[in-house]
Amino acid sequence: MKRLHRDDLYAWSVFDEARNIDFNSLCWVRPQGNVVIDPLPLSPHDAAHLASLGPVAVVIVTNSDHLRNSAVLAEAHDARLCGPAAEGLEGVEGLRDGDEVVPGLTVLELHGSKTPGELALLLEGDTLITGDLIRSHAGGRLHRLPEPKLTDVDAARASIQRLADLPVQAVLVGDGYPVFHDGQARLRELL
Repeated sequence: MKRLHRDDLYAWSVFDEARNIDFNSLCWVRPQGNVVIDPLPLSPHDAAHLASLGPVAVVIVTNSDHLRNSAVLAEAHDARLCGPAAEGLEGVEGLRDGDEVVPGLTVLELHGSKTPGELALLLEGDTLITGDLIRSHAGGRLHRLPEPKLTDVDAARASIQRLADLPVQAVLVGDGYPVFHDGQARLRELL
């Protein structure tokens, strides 16, 4: 796994040839049990690294398209499995806007994306974690999910505006390149 902009954040990725970008998974290392977001299948190397970081307490999926390896990982660690309440995913604890999954990790419910109630997560006020609505196809820039994939363009724009109002430094995307500095400015460029 790759260490990110904080010593307690790691990522692992799988390259998607059709889109020419990485799909990303995250691990926030915490003494009370780690939080894993949008887990992809793990290579033997990444599985060993994840195990060395301590137990996984919570697995979060930002939308149903990111279920991937979540149930397997949650079961293996006897961890909570959480996702968007609006999707009503079977066996998944529903999260809603404003929920604090664990101290320091707040749920932001997005609207207008390709799935109902897609989640973004605000980590300790300065790091935003996104699923599909916000992505990055080029280093240092953010992109929006293409309009044909949006269910409601105006609602998606309002969700992006809400995110752009947050004073975040980093934006960690599910698809593409992370932004480690000036995250709020990069989000505002989408408006």
